[in-house]
Amino acid sequence: MSTHATHGFDVETLRRGIEADTAAPLVSLYAPDAEVRIVDRYDQPSRPKVLRGRDEIAEMLDDVYSRDMSHRLARCVVQGDQVAFTEECAYPDGVRVLAESMLSLRNGEIVEQTTVQVWDE
Repeated sequence: MSTHATHGFDVETLRRGIEADTAAPLVSLYAPDAEVRIVDRYDQPSRPKVLRGRDEIAEMLDDVYSRDMSHRLARCVVQGDQVAFTEECAYPDGVRVLAESMLSLRNGEIVEQTTVQVWDE
């Protein structure tokens, strides 16, 4: 298991982005033409939510990071230009969210991400 990829992207860079107080550090890791696919109870595998470009991704992340919740990078594996990670989130009332993501990198920036997320209901 490697913790370093090409062009400066590594586990600690991702951790700092995810665990920051605002979305800006995480948004900065995405390429301008990045694409994110999200699968959850609202956006099923046959119709995932698709965000195209850093602006759409930033809008979604700004919304998420404006909520009163914590974000923690639980596990991460970097292998070349492929990254897999688990993110654990929690709201103050105890509701938890778990997200599993797979990333593809180009020149150290995220160009493609697929996330499957589930939460307490």
